[in-house]
Amino acid sequence: MSSDANLNVLWARALLEELVRGGVRHAVVCPGSRSSPLALACAATEGLRTWSVIDERSAGFFALGLAKQSRAPAVVVATSGTAGAHFYPAVIEAALAHVPLVVLTADRPLELQGWGAPQTVPQARFFGEHARFFADLGLPEAHDAALIHLRATVARAVVSAWRAPRGAVQLNVPFREPLAPIAEPFAEAALSALAKSGRAGAPLTRIVPPEPVPDAAILDEVRRRIAATTRGVIVCGPRDEADGFAAAISALSQATGYPVLAEATSQARYGGGPLTLSHYDALLRHAPFAKAHRPELVLRFGGGLTPKVPQQWLDGSGADIVLFSDGGALFDPAHRAATVVEGSAVAACEALSRGLARGAGPWARSFLAAEQRVRTALEAAFAEQPDMLSEPRIAREVVAALPAGAPLFVSSSMPIRDLDAFAPAGAVPLRVLANRGANGIDGILSSALGMAAAAGRPAVLLTGDLALLHDVGAFVTASRARVPLTVVAVNNDGGGIFSFLPIAQAAPRDAFETLFGTPHGVDLSHAAALGGARFHRPETPSALRAAVRDGLEGGLHLVEARVDRNANVDEHRRLFARMAASLGDGPWA
Repeated sequence: MSSDANLNVLWARALLEELVRGGVRHAVVCPGSRSSPLALACAATEGLRTWSVIDERSAGFFALGLAKQSRAPAVVVATSGTAGAHFYPAVIEAALAHVPLVVLTADRPLELQGWGAPQTVPQARFFGEHARFFADLGLPEAHDAALIHLRATVARAVVSAWRAPRGAVQLNVPFREPLAPIAEPFAEAALSALAKSGRAGAPLTRIVPPEPVPDAAILDEVRRRIAATTRGVIVCGPRDEADGFAAAISALSQATGYPVLAEATSQARYGGGPLTLSHYDALLRHAPFAKAHRPELVLRFGGGLTPKVPQQWLDGSGADIVLFSDGGALFDPAHRAATVVEGSAVAACEALSRGLARGAGPWARSFLAAEQRVRTALEAAFAEQPDMLSEPRIAREVVAALPAGAPLFVSSSMPIRDLDAFAPAGAVPLRVLANRGANGIDGILSSALGMAAAAGRPAVLLTGDLALLHDVGAFVTASRARVPLTVVAVNNDGGGIFSFLPIAQAAPRDAFETLFGTPHGVDLSHAAALGGARFHRPETPSALRAAVRDGLEGGLHLVEARVDRNANVDEHRRLFARMAASLGDGPWA
């Protein structure tokens, strides 16, 4: 049978060809009837790897993880009706975290709309302002103008997902029956080669986004400000790009003499330079140190900071804040930034480093000496309880177990906070990703699976028990896709982060436990069984590290680390108090 057995087949093939020519390399397909032409076209299109995911919500986050790791748009396909609506959380995350996605929603034809046909809902602009671009591709037509318009629109959609600010785009694709590739003659002979096949090796319409080059005059102004002050800091929030950023930030810190406050997901902490700090949250909780080290200039890269104390310190410092926005995003909710520099962050770092050679002076050495004190105090506190698993210790041990270049995904809520506070920077480069656009715990396991699938090597997820249960169906995806992933689940039988919030003291104890603590009592070995994962339940830090390393050999693993939620707040307070005490009243150099 011809690859163009009917018009639907030709239409879907043209659509997928243009996606691949635009840079798409992964497709995530959910089962459904109306989307049959699209699903078969995904499977048949050269250069496209197709993943089958049963649940649309999981599929959306799986595609998100693929796109975050690969930094190229991934396509996700749903049938008509409410199916596409389950992509909404992933589309919101893509919009806020600037991740390129292409969402294909198959649809019923116009004559079935509004008359009670099954699986038929209004799908136009399903995702509202969260989609960067929307087009209804119309019903397939055996006409040159229609096919060429289809190809050009798809090419435009891919570029819209790519260009800043990156995000999701929706293409609504209605089909009439037959949906199966049943031979059905159409006016194929009348179609031109351009309409049928497009331009070999290139999109039909090649739209080249402008080069994101920072403005030279603005950079000259920033360089003059750097030259005029030694009391500066470089702050790196969450950032997905692995484009030489760590090396560029290291060079900038050496040139300016500014210490680097780097979050775990900034791509600048692990494998960063000698002026990179990781325990700055503890440093800035110490009032004498924080007051004595108020900066005069802040160079701010990446997304919003996870811990509150450093952000409050920056906002209250009165410093001149320069925000570098290389993805079209603005992360400045307190409106403290005086200057926003758009364009490549790496290019900006390289330009600012030229002509500067300050090195680590007394200002930077003071930060480094204080960092070493709190790190030593933290290690001593852990050493006093060598066989105890705590949430801070789990984060530290997971990072310590990872080899160079290992992909690590981390959940929002407590895991990312513990990673930031207690997993120190080191020379081993790691790829650390998280969903920090909307900061939610939904779709975490699916996102990590997508990351692992795109990385093509065993990966690790550090998550909490509630986030795991929120996406437990993704174990089915993991089993079907045979993605090598080790899931480290911190099981404190509920929502541990709420114990750190004022509601823990203000609400009646029974109400707090029921509504916020939310104990579940689930034996996570059953979740492992759902996906056929190898199950581990280590009871000591050394056993945890061994389980992670075992998982990195390949396959699907679930490592459950059980901890006491009621003791967790006290343990955090103990560690932060120990680190603060190590600082004393100064001096710190």
